[in-house]
Parts: sequence; structure tokens; C-alpha cells
Amino acid sequence: MASPPDLHADSEPALPVEGAAVQLDLHQLELRFEATRVADQAAVKRLADSMQESGQMVACIAAGPAPDARWVLMDGYRRVAALRRLGRDTAQVQCWACPLEQALAQILARSRSRPFAAIEEALLLRELIDAHGLSQRQAARLCARDVSWVQRRLVLLGALSHELVQAVRSARISSWAASRIVAPLARANGEHACALVSSLNTHPLSTRELSAWFQHYQGAQRSQRARMVEHPRLLIESLKERQSDRSAKALREGPERELSYELGHLQSLLERVRRRLAQAELPATAPLVFACRRVHAAWPEVAHELRRLCHDADTDSQQHPHSGAAGNGPTRDQPSSASVA
Repeated sequence: MASPPDLHADSEPALPVEGAAVQLDLHQLELRFEATRVADQAAVKRLADSMQESGQMVACIAAGPAPDARWVLMDGYRRVAALRRLGRDTAQVQCWACPLEQALAQILARSRSRPFAAIEEALLLRELIDAHGLSQRQAARLCARDVSWVQRRLVLLGALSHELVQAVRSARISSWAASRIVAPLARANGEHACALVSSLNTHPLSTRELSAWFQHYQGAQRSQRARMVEHPRLLIESLKERQSDRSAKALREGPERELSYELGHLQSLLERVRRRLAQAELPATAPLVFACRRVHAAWPEVAHELRRLCHDADTDSQQHPHSGAAGNGPTRDQPSSASVA
């Protein structure tokens, strides 16, 4: 077995001794770091379907062996789960002859069959630092990362309670949502973070829905936030209903309504620009002159379309002078006012 790397040396850490992949019985693998992985049953099923058709294409990685002659599985937890799903007893495993701390660091330093989620990296780093007594700087050097990367992962893990970590591991909350929403919420209000996770257990939200929820939570009053974390689905359904109403209104009114809004905005903008142009000092700067020329060149075409629409409206009004007051004229079976007089 290779000797542990000199953590105080300035040179790069030595790579583990990698052997050829061998067939190992699954009971020979110790799943010591299973709690550091995010469970994704859908991914395991897809992997099992692929293995059923093509076999195990990528070997697992193990280090050790452990004192009980079992190898500690470092990478390939989903592959092992997929093999068990298929009823297999063995797996292709590449065995590393190196200490566990070095194997952990190399797993974090290299990209294998899939990139690790941030929470998985954080859990592995905590194992590397706490169980093997490394400093953050030593762990960063072993993983070929900088210290700030290690600190960010540990801060993420420190902001999450054990219940929140388990929610991420069980895939009830995505790793992205954990780092971008749950962790900031937990630092600001741990009670609300726990209540949100509890609500998501029974009424889950997609990552996009959770992002929209958090955006509204940040702008909500304190009295509203308690209701939002207890019933996050109600806000999302309300937002969907509003969007549906807006879509129906836009469909009903057609593009003319949107164009009228844009023309109203243009009128306000032109008035504001006119006032500022009147206050501008001469000689004007080159960028301002260039912008004025561009607007001046484009304005005739806009003015032409405005005159066309106004002319058509005036012509239609002249051809139907009483169209706007049709409801005030006498009905067909009523005598006119002149005959009454």
C-alpha cells in the first residue's frame, strides 16, 4: 500500500496506485460514504436499464482494503444500487492502493462518471477534514482546489440542519435549491427553513416554482412569510392563476391593446426627452448628436404609420357619424320628436 502523502510538502500530492478493474462480490464493498450521496431513484433506474442492455461500462472505485478485508467504495454508489436492482452479485471495481484520505481527495479532484452535487462535495470534505484531521488548506491542496472552494462548501453544509441535509440526500429538494434558497433562508430564519422543508415533503415544488416562491418571499411582509412557508403551494397556484388571467386577457384583447400601451409609454418618454433636450447645452457631445440623428432618421417612418392609422380612423368616423351614439337614437317603432311636437 502506498504511504500517505506529505501534506506539508510544496509538491503536488501523489496519485493513488490504480490497478486494473477486477470483479468483486458486492458484499466485499463497504458503503462507508453512502450517506454523502444524493439518492436519485430515477437515475438508478436509468442506469439499471443501460446496464441491462450494455453491461457495466464504467468501473467503480474502491480503496483500502478495510481492516475486515473489505474495500471501501469511493465512487460508484449508483452503479452498485443499479446492479442490486438487477439482482447482480458482482461489480467491476478499480482498486486503489492508498489511504482513504488520499482517495477521498482524488475523488473530489477528478471528474468521473458524473459531477458531484455541491452538497455531496461538502459532505465528503467534512469527512476528509473531521475524520482525518486535515486543515482546510491541506484538504484544498489534496483536492487540487483553492481554499475558498473548500470554505464555500463547508459554509453551505454549516447552514443546513441534519433534517435539511437528509431532505437534499433523499432528493426532496434539489442541490441547487439547497444552496441557493434553503441555505440562505436557514441562515436568516432557521425556523422558516425547517417549516418550508416540512411543507415540501407533502406538497413538493419544482426548482423553478421554488425559485419563484423565494423571490416573492424576499419581498413579502413579515406577517405574510409565516403563511408562505406553511403553504408554499398556495402562492404558486395563485401566481399560475394570475398568469392564466393575463394570458386570457391578452388573447381576448389582441395585439392592439399591447400596442396602445406601448404608444402611451412612448408619449410619456417623448415628453420627458423633449424637456431634457430643451435643457441640453450646446455644443452637444458626439454621442448625443449621434443618438439624435438616429432617432431623427427613424422618426419619419413612425410618423407615417401614425398618420395612416389616424387618417383611417377619421375617415371611418366621417362615414359613420352616429356610430358612437347609436344607442341614443330612436328605435324603429318609435315616432320622431318632430312628429310628437
